[in-house]
Amino acid sequence: MSDEHYLDNEEKSVVIVMSSGPSTPHRCATPFYISAILASMDAEVSVFLTMEGVKLGQNGIAENLAAMEGGKTIIEFIRDAKSAGVRLYLCKPAMPGYKLSDTDIIDEVDEIANAGKMADLILACDKSMFF
Repeated sequence: MSDEHYLDNEEKSVVIVMSSGPSTPHRCATPFYISAILASMDAEVSVFLTMEGVKLGQNGIAENLAAMEGGKTIIEFIRDAKSAGVRLYLCKPAMPGYKLSDTDIIDEVDEIANAGKMADLILACDKSMFF
């Protein structure tokens, strides 16, 4: 048996469930960075913002938040991911708890969805990650 590892280059789908938000800014850049890399490698990537993660979809939050002092803002990471083809979902049931309305949401969000959509994405994907 060989120690060599072979990449499977067939199309893959990945779902990243993002529950981290502004209270843990150091956890907010990496999911979008990873999603951009995966999408650039031809994976179909979805990021689902839920729990405190929905705050990253609120106007004015990601624009003024960075994972590290002096680093890129989270909105820049989100836009990089979007440019690579990542789809961004926001959890509708989490919105009232963070006092979010449909008019408060950044343009980068593709769909405001329920937990059933998140479950469908997870059950249909090849890989899932949680932050």
